[in-house]
Amino acid sequence: MKASDADILIVPGYTNSGPDHWQTRWQNKLTSARRVEQAEWAKPVREDWVARMVEEVNASAKPVVIVAHSLGVATAIHALPHVEKKIAGAFLVAPPEVTNPKIRPKHLMTFGPYPRDPLPFPSVMIASRNDPFGSYDHAGDIANAWGSLLVDAGESGHINSESGHGPWPEGTMVFAQFLSKLQV
Repeated sequence: MKASDADILIVPGYTNSGPDHWQTRWQNKLTSARRVEQAEWAKPVREDWVARMVEEVNASAKPVVIVAHSLGVATAIHALPHVEKKIAGAFLVAPPEVTNPKIRPKHLMTFGPYPRDPLPFPSVMIASRNDPFGSYDHAGDIANAWGSLLVDAGESGHINSESGHGPWPEGTMVFAQFLSKLQV
């Protein structure tokens, strides 16, 4: 599959992805990409975020490829039972441990727990070994439950602009390879 064959949905996490974040850069480069905009980025409400995700998927004219980061991963996964359009695949980056009582702000726990059913489409999960919002073991556990290919990003923090992942060329290469293997 080529990027132009899909509706690429960029699903940011808590507080959105700023101008230097890799998601924003990818959205600006990929003509078939659009962001799932949330009304309230700083005070996420699971039901509202999931409903917006469902709207965006169901409004798609082409098969959807999800590109989710952090709380966007939880949003996308919780939206799946409600979508009506075909999802071709999901690229899931830095999933937070939304059931961890140490997560801040605490209301992010309302996005947990993650469903553990296998995903009905191909998926890749990129996880860091020193992500302050989710352990590598946790990412491995949910990747295994979902049938996702787990990619070890080493010690990369939260894989966002604060951890030095603005352009993120390694992520671009993994995404391009993943996209090339998807069926239209």
